[in-house]
Amino acid sequence: MQEQVTPKYHLITYGCQMNKNDSERVATILQNIGFESIDEVVDADFILINTCSVRQSAEDRVFGKINEFKKIKRKNPKVIIGITGCMPGRDRAGVFLKKMPIVDLYFPTADMGQLPRWIGEIRPELVNSDDIVEDYLKVIPDRNTKVQAYVSIQTGCNKFCTYCVVPFSRGLEKNRSVKDLMTEIIDLSEHGCVEVTLLGQTVNSYQAPDPENFSKDNPYKDNFAALLWEINQVDGISRLHYTAPHPVHMTDEIIDAMSLPAHLNFIHLPVQAGDNDVLRKMNRRYTAEQYLDVVKRIRVKLPNIALGTDIIVGFSGESEDQFDKTVDMYKEADFDISYTARYSVRSGTAAHRAFKDDVSNDEKKRRWKVLQELMEKRTFEKNQKFVNQTVSVLVERYEQPKITDEMLAMPEKIQELMAKQPGYCYGNSREMKLVRFHGDAKFIGKIVDVKINKADKWVLEGVCNE
Repeated sequence: MQEQVTPKYHLITYGCQMNKNDSERVATILQNIGFESIDEVVDADFILINTCSVRQSAEDRVFGKINEFKKIKRKNPKVIIGITGCMPGRDRAGVFLKKMPIVDLYFPTADMGQLPRWIGEIRPELVNSDDIVEDYLKVIPDRNTKVQAYVSIQTGCNKFCTYCVVPFSRGLEKNRSVKDLMTEIIDLSEHGCVEVTLLGQTVNSYQAPDPENFSKDNPYKDNFAALLWEINQVDGISRLHYTAPHPVHMTDEIIDAMSLPAHLNFIHLPVQAGDNDVLRKMNRRYTAEQYLDVVKRIRVKLPNIALGTDIIVGFSGESEDQFDKTVDMYKEADFDISYTARYSVRSGTAAHRAFKDDVSNDEKKRRWKVLQELMEKRTFEKNQKFVNQTVSVLVERYEQPKITDEMLAMPEKIQELMAKQPGYCYGNSREMKLVRFHGDAKFIGKIVDVKINKADKWVLEGVCNE
């Protein structure tokens, strides 16, 4: 009797943390029907790319990968190649799919629960069950790490910012139930998780479909604030974070809930631009003054909080004076860090239909450089306040000492001594500052106190107190 071979899958993920969280669910679905993950793509029975459509470059990477897979498909015509995520979600007319004839399965994220049936229809010998999952968000992922976890509380978006494809690729906002969320988070805590990051396109707009499942002694009326309070009651969850909130939903109750013990001392609050006319064209639904008022209210409650943001430069019609207002906004808000993107047109968006992309690439690069240099200067300055301070760090990784050519040229005894030197442990402080200290792998997954003795732009260096 021939021994049955376990089918293999290779999963590639592009994009944001929400895509990575979706990939955890895809992996769980595949493992439940008998597949196992494999690193070597050439040996896979099923290859799946989870795609991002935020920028053209993200989609170009997918086309490049598919071209690479043509050789694999010729060698093994039975291999199933699939694409999911934001790209097929917004490609309703199949324009992109026509460019990729070797692709067998092409489906938006919300349909991933159909995979057992679809794979079974193509190659029934690969699956041990064709049971489908109607709501993919009810799939509890098998986590690769126990101490940290991303938990999607919603998918889709109702905001329709004119530059953004998310409402087209992921659909309208859909919120998970309080019951399902708390079941997942309690399960995470029972398996050793200490840090949870809540995910959503406008995460703080969360509206519970089952508000009756909030505790009776929950003090908040705002549903997102109430959810933060509930998670704070879970034993073992000592670090809580969320991304990405929308400024219009940043209520006083949410700000108050951020002062609860588990919440990290950091918020990432996208602004996108500092000029009101540009914000209006982006359909961001707030003015620069309203954004700064939110920042002020946050800092009144949490004066030492670190603040990050997203900015787009070179949006359609943005003049030099309008960009200068974004620079002024940056200085007034006094961000700790920003992720600045050069505007790129996304087909199917309102901006693509209504506005001309009339800022040159050279000018976009110049504006990006202005903000980047401002950020690096201010980040370095702000980081100096941590010198001689002790910060709490969740250690995420360990790097062994690197053996250099100079070390190899030394006498053997000296090599042995140097090889015994400790490597570096890395993790984030509660302000989401990257910290490193000399240590070993035993610290991975632990929360430790580190006294900072040196601060650079991107890393704080110190000594572990344990």
